[in-house]
Amino acid sequence: MALTGIQIFKMLPGTNCKKCGVPTCLAFAMNLASGKAELDKCPDVSPESREKLAAASAPPIRPVTVGYGDTAFKVGGETVQFRHEKTFFSPTGIAALVLDTEPADKIAAKAKRYAKLQYGRVGLNLRPELVVVKGGANLAAAAKAVVDNSDLSVALYSEDPAALKAAAAALAGKNPLIGPATKANVADVAKIAVEAKVPVWLKAANLDEVAELTKALTAAGVKDIVIDSGARTVKDAFSDSINIRRAALVAQNRDYGYGTITFPCDMTPNLAVQGAIASALIAKYAGIVVLSDLDGAVVFPLLLERLNIFTDPQRPMTVVEGIYPINNPDENSPVLVTTNFSLTYFIVAGEVEGSRVPSWLLIKECEGLSVLTAWAAGKFSGDDVGQFVLKRANIVEKIKHKSVIIPGYAAAILGDMEEELKGWTVSIGPREAAHLPKFLKEYKVS
Repeated sequence: MALTGIQIFKMLPGTNCKKCGVPTCLAFAMNLASGKAELDKCPDVSPESREKLAAASAPPIRPVTVGYGDTAFKVGGETVQFRHEKTFFSPTGIAALVLDTEPADKIAAKAKRYAKLQYGRVGLNLRPELVVVKGGANLAAAAKAVVDNSDLSVALYSEDPAALKAAAAALAGKNPLIGPATKANVADVAKIAVEAKVPVWLKAANLDEVAELTKALTAAGVKDIVIDSGARTVKDAFSDSINIRRAALVAQNRDYGYGTITFPCDMTPNLAVQGAIASALIAKYAGIVVLSDLDGAVVFPLLLERLNIFTDPQRPMTVVEGIYPINNPDENSPVLVTTNFSLTYFIVAGEVEGSRVPSWLLIKECEGLSVLTAWAAGKFSGDDVGQFVLKRANIVEKIKHKSVIIPGYAAAILGDMEEELKGWTVSIGPREAAHLPKFLKEYKVS
């Protein structure tokens, strides 16, 4: 059961040492109670209190780390049913299915191709993380072919405990997700997982059996579990995903307090349709979605959907303040300035790129506000923007002229900017980004 801030405060040292980053232990306790701080930030809490607080503050859905290196990701760790209540923490892992009956060179080629599916957006690198290797006798060799030819993490899929054990040993240090643990092999798979110290995914026939298997695994010493309800139709998978989440969060049933893995690849042979199914499951709580293949046309939309769903709704998405060259600008190229709200940046950058006019785009830190909102809040004022252009951005080192374009919605800052930028020509650009290509083609640098 969650503790209140006062209950947590009573278990803290009360020294107000500020090592946690806030002024008082009471403030830290309130942050801990609201999920805005982590217990590890307090270095002086006693072992007894740490144990009690850790148990009380544990999320109702256990976070499980899968994989290694840059592609390691978490399944679970969620605390709310709906995103608007707080935020979702663990972005859905996107995976491809590979069979160990495929030739080693084909598996290697797939792994290399999947590893190249990376897209930069809002300063983040979006990519799939996982390859699910399915088979038996050749499972270890196939899994090695994936990790030897990419940095992708691996999940092992075999109902043969001997094959799982050999493959888990071959991937020592790679933290593979192994399974499925079923009613027939749960004891053997649990033993392998405990010895190898890796997470397990279970496969049940229905939701009642899910609870039976999680109990069996936890009794055997396995803590890190991922659930496959066994559903292989869109309707059942969607329904099970919601019901598992509700059982963990609303009913506080620990038997269902784990993330999930789903298999759109088993619901249809059509990759595009698999992508549509995956998009629905990402929106409704799937911890991992497994496709029969990974193709940019399917993966990229899923990555963008995932980014939007798992972005904190209470924090605006931003890009880093600085100079962004577009279309290979030179010293005579026009200079534009706008705010660091990510949507503003991508719309403006896209239109400038589409114009094919080489340009310098200056992005000013405005706490993620749009142009009009930033201006109204005093974060995009003429003197501040002028100082940014001259000093913080330091665009003068890259250009020979003294001209800058401001957004049409910020026309009110023109006078103050001209005062700040003595000798510069400040031009008012269009209000709508869609009109930028025409504006830039007709614009003449002073």
